Amino acid sequence: MELFSNSYFALFLIILIGFFIGRIKIKGISLDVSGVIFVALVFGHYGIIIPKDFQNLGLVIFIFTIGIQAGPSFFESFKKHGRELTILASMLVVSASFITFLVIYFFNIDKNLGIGLLTGSLTSTPGLAAAIDATGSPLASIGYGIGYPFGVIGVILFVNFLPRILRVNMKDEEKKYLKETMADYPEIISKNFIVENENVIGKKFGDLNIRFMTKAVISRVMHEGKVELPENETILHKGDVVIAVGSNEALERVRILIGHETKLEIPLGSNFDVRSVLVTNKDVVKKTLGQLHELSKYHATITRIRRSGIDLSPSPSSKLQFGDKIIVICQKENMKQVSEIFGDDDRQLSNTDFFPIATGIILGILVGKLSLNFDSFSLSLGLTGGILLVALILGRVGKTGPIMWTMTGASNQLLRQFGLLFFLAAVGSSAGSSLEHTFNQYGLELFMYGIMITLVPMIITIAAARYFFKINFLILLGTLTGGMTSTPGLAAVDNMTDTDAPALAYATVYPVAMVILIVVVKILSLL
Repeated sequence: MELFSNSYFALFLIILIGFFIGRIKIKGISLDVSGVIFVALVFGHYGIIIPKDFQNLGLVIFIFTIGIQAGPSFFESFKKHGRELTILASMLVVSASFITFLVIYFFNIDKNLGIGLLTGSLTSTPGLAAAIDATGSPLASIGYGIGYPFGVIGVILFVNFLPRILRVNMKDEEKKYLKETMADYPEIISKNFIVENENVIGKKFGDLNIRFMTKAVISRVMHEGKVELPENETILHKGDVVIAVGSNEALERVRILIGHETKLEIPLGSNFDVRSVLVTNKDVVKKTLGQLHELSKYHATITRIRRSGIDLSPSPSSKLQFGDKIIVICQKENMKQVSEIFGDDDRQLSNTDFFPIATGIILGILVGKLSLNFDSFSLSLGLTGGILLVALILGRVGKTGPIMWTMTGASNQLLRQFGLLFFLAAVGSSAGSSLEHTFNQYGLELFMYGIMITLVPMIITIAAARYFFKINFLILLGTLTGGMTSTPGLAAVDNMTDTDAPALAYATVYPVAMVILIVVVKILSLL
C-alpha cells in the first residue's frame, strides 16, 4: 500500500494504534505508552520501517528532558542512595556477564557472538561499539541483533508485570516515596506567641536577628491592637503578639526566645494583603531573597516558598527557581509592585524556549563524543550518556546569565512524550524487521540464551534489593532499567508513576552500568 511507504503516515499510525492497545487493561495491567513498541514490531515484521533519524531524534529529546527534570534532585539523590544503587547496577551487569561466560564456555558458543549477545540483551549501543572494537569480528553485531529484540521487549514486560507478581501497590509506594522525600522538608506551620522574655522586650527587631537564631519568619506583630509588618526599626514591647511561620523545631526556638504560645488571633488588617505569587521573572531566578532589596522598599515579607508540591521555609539565602509559588504579605497598595518583581504571569509557565534545549542537546552530543583512550580500548559516554550527563548538570544549574535551562512540568512532559513516541516507534520497527530472519538463521537456542541474559540478572537484582537494601520499589524499577541501559524500559516505568523516583535512579546508575559493561566486554574478549 502506497500510504505505508510514507514514513510520517506509518509513524503516526503506529502511535495511534499503540495508544489504543496500550489503554486496554487485562486484570488491571496495561501497556500504556509501551503499546507503541509492540505495534511497531508487527509493522517492522511486515517491512514497514521507521527511519532511524526518528529514533535518534526521539532518543535525544527523551533523555534530555529526563535529565533536565532529574537534575535539581539528582545530586541529593546520589548522596542518599548512590552506594546502594551502584552496587545493584554492578550486580546486574556482572551477573549478566557471568551468565554470558557460562553460555560461551559450556555450550560452545563463539566468544565474539556471545559478547555481542550480551550487549544486545542489555540493549547497550556503547557496549556494542566496545564489543566490535574489542573483538574485531562481525559476529559481535550478529549477536547484538539476536539479543536486542527481547532485550527491549523483555525489560518492558518485566517492569510492567513485576508489581503484580510481587503484589506491590504502586500508589502505596508513591506515598512512601513522597513521605521519605517530605521527611527532608519539615511541614511549615504558623503559631502566635506573646512577647514576655525580658531579653527581647524593648529591643529593635533588626537587632534581634530572629530569622537567623530560630530559622522561622515573623510575619506580623500586634502592639496594643494595632497590626504591622515587622521592620528593622520595629520595637517589641511586653504583651505584643507575633505570628511566626516555620517548622515545629523553628517555632519551638521562637517560643524560647520570645515567650509562650497563645491562641489569641492577629487580624490581617484592612490595609494588608496576603497573596500567592508565581516566580516567572527570569531576572530573579537563582537570586536569593536577601539580594532582592526591593522587598524592603515595599515592606514585604515572604513567609513560605512552595516548590514541586513542597513548602519550604524562606531565608535570606533561599534561591528562587522558575515556577516557585511564594506567599507574600505586604500593604495592599504595594502588592502590585511586589508581584511584578517576581513576575506572577502564569502564561509564562506554558511558554517553552527552544534555544536552551537546542544548546543543551548540542553540548550533550559533543560531550558524548569525547573519549578516554587506554592502551587497548577507548571509553566514551556515547549519545545517550553525553546528553544525560549534560542535562543533569544544566538542570542542576538552572540558569546561566539570561539562559533558563529548566522547563515547566507541562512543557517537559509534552516534549518527553513526543521524543518517547518517536523513539519507541523507530526502535520497534527496526527490531521487528530482523526478528524472523535472525530466528530462522540462528534458531531458538541463541534466542533462549539472550532471554536468559536479559531476565536472570534482573531477577537476581530484585531479590538482592528486596532482601538486603529495602529500597523503595519505584527507585528499584528505575535502577533495573538504568542497569539494563534500557530507555524503553524507563519509558514504561515513567508511565506507571507521577513521581520522579525512577528517573532519578535511572540517571544515577546508567553511567555506572555503561562503564562496567564496556570493561567486562573487554575482559570477556581477552579470556
